[in-house]
Amino acid sequence: MTGDVEFEKFYELLVIDMDGTIIDSRGNISNADKIAIAEARGRGIKVALSTGRVVDACRRYIAELGLDGVHIFFDGALVYDLSNKDTIFSQPVNPETLREAVDFARQNSIYLELYAIDRYFVEEITWADKIHREFFGLHSTLANFDDVAGKETIIKCELMVHNNEEEAKHRLFMEHFQGNLRGSIARTPAYPDVRFVNVVDPRVSKGSALEKLAGHFNISLDKVMAIGDGTNDIPLLEKAGLKIAMGNWRDELKAIADHVTLPVEESGVAAAIDKLILGR
Repeated sequence: MTGDVEFEKFYELLVIDMDGTIIDSRGNISNADKIAIAEARGRGIKVALSTGRVVDACRRYIAELGLDGVHIFFDGALVYDLSNKDTIFSQPVNPETLREAVDFARQNSIYLELYAIDRYFVEEITWADKIHREFFGLHSTLANFDDVAGKETIIKCELMVHNNEEEAKHRLFMEHFQGNLRGSIARTPAYPDVRFVNVVDPRVSKGSALEKLAGHFNISLDKVMAIGDGTNDIPLLEKAGLKIAMGNWRDELKAIADHVTLPVEESGVAAAIDKLILGR
């Protein structure tokens, strides 16, 4: 369904994906989106971000939006309160599985990144390091993964895919760990040819994280409005009372979206808030 459907405007929590939803191809949030979010908050609606990104890659945007409080990170593996530095929910990668993943990646020459809450580890510097540093503001820690696995709490692993060889290795890795790890693909408009594969505990999803987030606020899921653009947003939207797909949505969102808003480059978040929350 698209914008010709009217909805009751009773939502108490607005949850927004980041890349491709509120962050455009230049890495910016539009003024229209900022204003609309501020107005929604002025109406007493809580606003939270939901992303595959790590905490440090979100701080700039959270500050720009004037947000505080609790957000979903690591594709749903972490629900974290930045204001109080408090973990509301965490589902790390099983340490034994992590060690097996490290061994398998080495044996098959698969580039792998390991993420703790406050930093990420690599065993080699590749083209991916530049993307993380220049676009996400993240700086890798070069380490032997034997010194990391079992000693650091790893929330997620990440694979990077931008050619056929890396795609084959991605499939090999995920097939090997089927049932023990779950992979979901995230993208950003800034790098349309790159897929960021978030690899987490199989119980993790943005949907299960939304349940934790809404429970923390004592808000019913039917009073949640969620906006996203990617396949990793499907579990998020499925749990929300109102499901909004961006105009630059992935085809998989069509079947579940209640409303399709404008693309990120046209401030689709602001358009959705204006129509469905502010009623104008």
